[in-house]
Amino acid sequence: MYTAEIVSVAKRDNNKKRNYLVLNRYQGKHIPASPEKALDMFSALAELVRRRYPGERLLVVGFAETATAIGETLAAELNTYAIHTTREQIPDGEYLYFTESHSHATEQKLVKNGLEEILEQTDRVVFAEDEVTTGNTIRKIILLMRETYGEHLRFSAASLLNGMDEDSLKVYQEDGTDLIYLVKMDYSSYPKQAESFRGDGTYYDCRFRAEAAGSDSGCIPPASPGLSGDSHFGNLCSIAEIPGAVNTRKLHHGKTYQAACEQMCQQIFREISVEAEENILVLGTEEFMYPGLYLGRKLTERGNRVRFHATTRSPIEVSRALEYPLHERYQLASLYDADRVTYLYNLASCHRVLVLTDAAVTEEGLASLLYALKCAGNDNIQVIRWC
Repeated sequence: MYTAEIVSVAKRDNNKKRNYLVLNRYQGKHIPASPEKALDMFSALAELVRRRYPGERLLVVGFAETATAIGETLAAELNTYAIHTTREQIPDGEYLYFTESHSHATEQKLVKNGLEEILEQTDRVVFAEDEVTTGNTIRKIILLMRETYGEHLRFSAASLLNGMDEDSLKVYQEDGTDLIYLVKMDYSSYPKQAESFRGDGTYYDCRFRAEAAGSDSGCIPPASPGLSGDSHFGNLCSIAEIPGAVNTRKLHHGKTYQAACEQMCQQIFREISVEAEENILVLGTEEFMYPGLYLGRKLTERGNRVRFHATTRSPIEVSRALEYPLHERYQLASLYDADRVTYLYNLASCHRVLVLTDAAVTEEGLASLLYALKCAGNDNIQVIRWC
């Protein structure tokens, strides 16, 4: 069903560790995608895991930031517990620390609270990823978990794409770590392919609204939104808070989280009137992806044309080349931390934008995000904070 045709190669910005990035056009992270296609693809991976381990008690660990929604889909479909790695600080959190050496933001951690108890009831830990290139990052956390919780643990890595070469595959085979994937890839040509692209796309720095995007961009900065008590930011944006969030950076059950997402959607539909056949962008933020995909699917079922993607920490070059996947880059301050730089790619004008986040929402982050959306021609923007 899924082939290498779903893959595009992009060039990392100033990353000497690995110059290319593998982009899945259906996943809904960097490239706007159909929520239904994304969730159907994640479900297909869940079905492979189900068939491979009938009767086993599984713990799903998703990898931040790109594979959090994959892990949540697996946990919901397999009716099991889950957690995802994070780069955020978690109140009262105790951590297992490891690194992702090829990434722009290298530090990763896994919240330990409750982990030892659930591992005593677990037959296998399944790591969920969008793509596996060498498997080195997963190996680091496997070795750390064995050191911390015992050599008896069994592990698997489930990914949409697998680009491991023969040497990397041999390491996993000798270790006894199982591999499950939808598509087997050959990444050997990707470094040269990425290097051939010119970074001649359009770049907007939206962190400094008055100066951002350049004098010839056509962007008109919105009025400073502030964070006023009436939760309205001029005529450009409204913000709402929806209670009932589940923190997936801590141990939780997949079905419980899915039910919470359903309740969230129902409350959103009670508070926001969405007409049928609207062209809607649902935008997630960094590690927070699954609720936006879930909402996007519900909006599609109501007769709307929906695309989903999310802000990301990954700096990627953009190009004018038609065959290149990313053409515009918007540089933002993070909704989670005003000093953190995040990015959006390939924004377009829509009838409505729904930003769904679990961030506390920094003023600088909100201003830069609204500016980016305004640059792309959007003036009907609603920010929903699930808290």
